[in-house]
Amino acid sequence: MAKCIAVVNAGSSSVKFGIYDTAGEEKLLLKGQVEQIGVSPRLTVENAGGEEVAKHEWPPEGFGHAEAMHVIIDKLRELLPGSTVEGIGHRVVHGGTKYAAPVEITQEVIRELDKLTPLAPLHQPHNLGPIKAIALRVPAIRQVACFDTSFHQTQEALAYSFALPRDITDKGVRRYGFHGLSYEFVAGKLREVAPDYAEKKIIIAHLGNGASLCALDGGKSAATTMGFTAVEGLMMGTRCGSVDPGVLIYLLDEAGMDARKLEALVYKKSGLLGVSGISSDMRTLRQSDDPRAKEATDLFVYRIVREIGSLSAALGGLDGLVFTGGIGQRDTKTRAEVVAGCGWLGAALDEQANADHAQRIDAESSRIPVWVLPTDEEMVICRHTAALLGL
Repeated sequence: MAKCIAVVNAGSSSVKFGIYDTAGEEKLLLKGQVEQIGVSPRLTVENAGGEEVAKHEWPPEGFGHAEAMHVIIDKLRELLPGSTVEGIGHRVVHGGTKYAAPVEITQEVIRELDKLTPLAPLHQPHNLGPIKAIALRVPAIRQVACFDTSFHQTQEALAYSFALPRDITDKGVRRYGFHGLSYEFVAGKLREVAPDYAEKKIIIAHLGNGASLCALDGGKSAATTMGFTAVEGLMMGTRCGSVDPGVLIYLLDEAGMDARKLEALVYKKSGLLGVSGISSDMRTLRQSDDPRAKEATDLFVYRIVREIGSLSAALGGLDGLVFTGGIGQRDTKTRAEVVAGCGWLGAALDEQANADHAQRIDAESSRIPVWVLPTDEEMVICRHTAALLGL
């Protein structure tokens, strides 16, 4: 009988999950997701080899994140008879300043995390939905929250402070940084594949629908592009990234937009989608002949290169660059264009290695190494859950 850990990663319209055997090294047994919640909910489950073992669809009415979690629990009991779930680890976007490490979830923790919803309004409620559903339906199962913000708690005040009045700063208005679980995994992976570089000055580019950069010094976060919310920094799939606050004031005054319309604009209608007017998907834009698609991808790359320069200055130099995330791991053209833009830092690309999606893609002439390292946030959550619960 297998003793398992479940990992849950809930987004705005999906609940992804993985089931790991705790015997020895964590071994993936099943993975899947309920996606298109609110539109056309459907469940897919795969085994460790990628073979589909279950699927189902539901009408959207009355089917939210809590219902998705109930379906997942029932399906796992069916697919893994005799096995027990000893603990459930959750990705939670915001831990504020209070939670610098994973924590076992209690009702008090849930109340504290609920208070952080204004800091991540499009993420926190969805992260907490499955937690609350499990606590209500199967309260005996221990749950652990793992935070995207925790990895960046090592930053100094200079890196996370805004130039705002102290009374505002004292209320928690500061740069937090996100994608921390991804950066934690990649930093650990770098120690395996290139131990001589793991403690040096490294920039990790997590490029996907959500995108950010993190500057590592000695394996710890020294600076990152995301700030108070997950909308600052790089241009993303539908998020604008950094924008002059005066633009938002202008839109309030001159375009008659209110806070909710501005929220929709900067989170859901901008980025690759907004600039291209075509799609938020890099694959679609790369295949398009529409000049607006190229304008969008060019701006995406420009912002990455510009921020790499900024973080290199913050580090006082650069010893290596790592690509990860959906775009970073798969889009050869984005990698090539970013490396070309970093030629002033001494970066040079091996075109064949890049085309082959090799682990290391820098040319012999490059002054800095360039890696492509797949991320695995779920594995990080699994390990933290096992350690915290003593499994």
